[in-house]
Amino acid sequence: MKVHAPGTLQLPASVLTIGALDGVHKGHQSLVRKAKERASELKVPFVIYTFDPPPKVFFKGSSLLTTLEEKLKRLKILGAEHVIVATFDDAFASKDESVFINDLKTVNPIEIWEGPNFLFGKNRKGDLDALRRHFKVKIFDSMQCEEGVIISSSRIRTLLEIGDYTQAERLLGWRMTIAQSPNSNLTR
Repeated sequence: MKVHAPGTLQLPASVLTIGALDGVHKGHQSLVRKAKERASELKVPFVIYTFDPPPKVFFKGSSLLTTLEEKLKRLKILGAEHVIVATFDDAFASKDESVFINDLKTVNPIEIWEGPNFLFGKNRKGDLDALRRHFKVKIFDSMQCEEGVIISSSRIRTLLEIGDYTQAERLLGWRMTIAQSPNSNLTR
């Protein structure tokens, strides 16, 4: 797996998924596996575009579920060939949706696989319809746990905050060792 800065990877074709992927939980894993499967079927590279730190950590000070290093390890295990890591800061957050779309065009996605609530660009003005104007977008439904509740990084953070590590690990799909860091971020 190769790691790239935004705009530095150029491919003639790819299958792409974009997201914070904090925790690389079961829902993320299912989305990544589906996109990887499509890349294999289409015989093109599989690319993941992610952010460090995740937007919720940057904007809201949410706890970090996985360090970038841990996220990259998990994405490699899931079969990512290329991972684009954007530094999420004030400059990145202020980019207009058209700038982000132009960045994606460098990898020429044949398909982009996303969850149903994907938003991007300055003030989150870009949505799936904006993405569809430029690319073929496939929607992967949010994964639910046995109780019928959507698996999300926010839900896992809440479980960790209340000390329900068993349920958090079930939703993550991997064992974690929680070590509270000085900046209140959770790391594996």
